[in-house]
Amino acid sequence: MNYIALIYKEDTSDYGIIFPDFPGCITAALTLEEAKGEAKEALLGHIEVMKEEGELLPAPSSLDDIMSEKEHRNAVAFLVEVPSSRSVRVNVTFTEETLAIIDRRARRYHLTRSAFLAKAAESLNNDSRKDLMA
Repeated sequence: MNYIALIYKEDTSDYGIIFPDFPGCITAALTLEEAKGEAKEALLGHIEVMKEEGELLPAPSSLDDIMSEKEHRNAVAFLVEVPSSRSVRVNVTFTEETLAIIDRRARRYHLTRSAFLAKAAESLNNDSRKDLMA
């Protein structure tokens, strides 16, 4: 799921970042390059607190709706992806040999087969292949 973040910048300030769908979720960054990472970190932290308090996440607003508001017209919008936390059951096929390798590695890390495969995918996504290939 993607939410819209808005960046504001004045000559004498850092880059300010807000999320119109999450009032009170704000952050700042010294550089434009840092803004994206800071924005994601702030949003994920805000969402974590909402979930702990049993609050429902809002549906993402459209860019047109957000930018139609007068106070947002001087901002630059960008998307921040929030990974889905909903589990989905899938059916996959492996050779017996490959499945045995997966199971051995999962046991080595004290993980279920599903958890191991998820960690392996995340590891590859983060370009940390050394853990997976060990």
